[in-house]
Amino acid sequence: MAKQSPAARAVAAACAAGKKLSCAESCTGGLIAKKLTDVSGASAVFHGGVVSYVNAVKHVVLGVSGADLEKYGAVSEPVARQMAAGARMLLHTDLAVSTTGVAGPDKDDRGNAVGTVYIALADAEHTWCYPCHFDGTRAQIRTAAAEFALNLIVRYLAGEDLQEGAL
Repeated sequence: MAKQSPAARAVAAACAAGKKLSCAESCTGGLIAKKLTDVSGASAVFHGGVVSYVNAVKHVVLGVSGADLEKYGAVSEPVARQMAAGARMLLHTDLAVSTTGVAGPDKDDRGNAVGTVYIALADAEHTWCYPCHFDGTRAQIRTAAAEFALNLIVRYLAGEDLQEGAL
């Protein structure tokens, strides 16, 4: 029997828990949404996503603080947290994940290294954020970030401790 993909496990877990999912993506550019919608039956749990590749979309659509974008930059923990919380509220879901980072091939204008990605998960009461570093090509970094986010959903729905810094 073939091993289920992270997206298939996330969809199955959300269905079993009766939870609705959404996402806000910057560096992954819609890859999380694509992976979820590749799974048959995802429409039962996945409401949608926002690809917020530029700061204006992060601010206007997702409600990310303009002051935080200016102070910390798009590739930061405060922005990742606000992206996830904003997507959850905007799309009326129980859970949302977000990704913001540098997929390469060059570092960003604030000096963040290629492979730096902040990944957050928000529910109604809390938002967790994980600073990550992935190695590889642009495509490999984006895939690794998307799969980390999907596995985060699975871990949350399995009741695992999502203590920041422990994953």
